[in-house]
Amino acid sequence: MRLLVVEDETRLARALQRGLTADGFTVDVALDGVTGLERARDGQYDAVLLDVMLPGLSGYEVIKQLRAAHVWTPVMMVSAKDGPYDQADGLDYGADDYLVKPFDYVVLVARLRALLRRQSDPRPPVLAHGDVRLDPATREVTIAGNDVSLSRREYELLEFLLRHPGRVITKTELLDRVWDARGVGYEPNVVEVYVGYLRRKLGPGLIETVRGAGYRLAP
Repeated sequence: MRLLVVEDETRLARALQRGLTADGFTVDVALDGVTGLERARDGQYDAVLLDVMLPGLSGYEVIKQLRAAHVWTPVMMVSAKDGPYDQADGLDYGADDYLVKPFDYVVLVARLRALLRRQSDPRPPVLAHGDVRLDPATREVTIAGNDVSLSRREYELLEFLLRHPGRVITKTELLDRVWDARGVGYEPNVVEVYVGYLRRKLGPGLIETVRGAGYRLAP
């Protein structure tokens, strides 16, 4: 089995390389997100261990670009970011497992072997609501079968709403989850602006305004 470890902490990366090699794996190491993405795109690995906080490209961006390029190599994210939203983000973006640092090496190997046993080129499900379809793998959006061109921010806002159907989502949460840097530097009105963009492109009936609360997908 050939593994790629994408980890910028050199001592940890080398320790993982030594340990996994001793356990029978062939292991390559990338110390930044850009190099990790380039190597993982080749599709020559059986699995990837991917840190989140990386120079060049974050682990989240690496996994998003891999899945967008139809690379279905199993990915286990390994990170000190242990919040529930952090783990949910990793899994939503296409990771197959998420292990929080510090971890027990024996647990990592056991979960890695379990991941390799159950993995068989999965494709993320298409998100749908009414006539709207969003494919996380290709980042394509259609309505009634017709392609819709969205900006990066419009796409990410729509994807977040589609992943939480029926729930009222506040402007603050949308800023935290969709906008960069946890919404720092942005006014809440920017959410209204982008909701307006989506309504113009996808139809006015898709997103409801819940007065005093936020937004939700229309039933």
